[in-house]
Amino acid sequence: MRNHGPSQLQFWLLALLIGIGAGFAALGFRLGIAALQRLIYGADDLTLATTAGRLPWFWVLSVPVLGGLVVGLILDRFTPDARVRAVADVIEGAALEGGRVETREGLASAAASLITLGTGGSSGREGPVVHLAGVISTQVADRIKASPITGRDLLGCAVAGAVAASFNAPIAGALFAHEVVLRHFALHAFAPIAIAAVAGTVINRLEFGGLTEFTLPPMTDLAFYVELPAFMLLGLVSALVAAAMMTAIFRAERVGTWAMRRLGWPRWLRPTVAGLILGAIAIPFPHIIGVGYETTAAALNGRIGLVEAVVFAVVKAVAVAVTLGGRMGGGVFSPALVMGSLTGLAFGIIATWMLPSVSGSVALYAFAGMGAVGAAVLGAPISTALIVFEMTGDWQTGIAVMTAVSLSSALASRLVHRSFFLTQLENRGVHVAEGPQVWLPQKMRITAIRRGLEDADAPSPDLVRNLAEGGQALTEGMTLEQALREFRRTGAAFLPVLRPPEPAGDAAFAGQPGPEIVGVVYHVDALRALNEALSAAAAEEHG
Repeated sequence: MRNHGPSQLQFWLLALLIGIGAGFAALGFRLGIAALQRLIYGADDLTLATTAGRLPWFWVLSVPVLGGLVVGLILDRFTPDARVRAVADVIEGAALEGGRVETREGLASAAASLITLGTGGSSGREGPVVHLAGVISTQVADRIKASPITGRDLLGCAVAGAVAASFNAPIAGALFAHEVVLRHFALHAFAPIAIAAVAGTVINRLEFGGLTEFTLPPMTDLAFYVELPAFMLLGLVSALVAAAMMTAIFRAERVGTWAMRRLGWPRWLRPTVAGLILGAIAIPFPHIIGVGYETTAAALNGRIGLVEAVVFAVVKAVAVAVTLGGRMGGGVFSPALVMGSLTGLAFGIIATWMLPSVSGSVALYAFAGMGAVGAAVLGAPISTALIVFEMTGDWQTGIAVMTAVSLSSALASRLVHRSFFLTQLENRGVHVAEGPQVWLPQKMRITAIRRGLEDADAPSPDLVRNLAEGGQALTEGMTLEQALREFRRTGAAFLPVLRPPEPAGDAAFAGQPGPEIVGVVYHVDALRALNEALSAAAAEEHG
């Protein structure tokens, strides 16, 4: 496999093994969070909010602070930027790094997120698990010296296994890998990714059985044609809620960065401060602690009133923004499900009160809202709708969910940069959302297409020197995107490539030699390289 790449049978075997590994990673992460919550709070996520509400206030306040301190020390020690890795980094690895993700940073992020969720953080477990699964596939890809295409497919297998194991949702896990991470539905990747998703689901069911994550109450038959406008309106409302939640997280990130820089505090202190804020919020609102499955289940079963639903949603959004903006760790998908169920419930209470004669169950609106907000946040309407179906085991309300999901995704993609993850990458200057025609030139270096001055068809040295002296030149190490921009500016057929002089000491700046001309790049070579890269990307996507 190292010399010739894996055969189809070998690749499917690797997909199975990676799916099993990702499933065990997701299972271990989930059980680790539950064990830590039981140790600290005396309950796991299914009863955590109720139990925490009975604990002494100083305990609820202090636990997130201590957890934030440990998280800050871990991230400060093992990551260069004290930032947790999650789904956005996996998308970047698939697009720009040949299907590889950071290993050391990924392991540190998993540990930090486990502590965050076990000690009162308000986020989700799926993002860190997806990256942890990516670490597994990265080790396999490096071991067999996998090509970028094979590396991306292995990464897709890992993501599918992790998501399937996290939600007991094999179909949604497979589609999530295609829709969100690989961002294509290539046929050559579908079978191994499906194998990995099934493997991850089996690992989950060996521990938890075939039970769904949530159990819905019995619902009355619905006059769908009458209620469809209500679900369309719910989709639009869910998009606004999702956009507000994402905007709050991004603003919290910017405010936190500004405050830490302004105060001059060490970066390991940032999660500690976030933990203090969370602890203060959790004293009157313990439902913000952890993943939030107890709150979601209560909303889906209609056990929360209108005022409670609205207040809980607002407070949960603030808590999620503090957690992620404070760089404590965790993901955004489970919080989106909590927010969606509360939004849908509040909407459903109002809708059924206004038109009781033509309205179905309030829980159905919570169900549809959960899918609508989740799809808007992830930018993944297909896989999110399927995750909601598989988490509840109720396939009879698909029309309502799909109606709300489609409209929420369409509107939210206009309010943010397509999704939470792609907006994260945009904020870091990684332009993956526009497709390979944008990010491929940013990745490629002109070194690969540079011609030497000694080549037989090289231009005359005098002409090259005149261009360089006139400011029409490229710098060694430039990307293809930068080179093409310079060709557009100058209109030249070729440009010299300069190597800047080595930095000199303070006393040696006088008489410093100028940059060295190390070759030329032709415009036609740059265009040819981009065309070949785009053709390869298209072949992978449609293969």
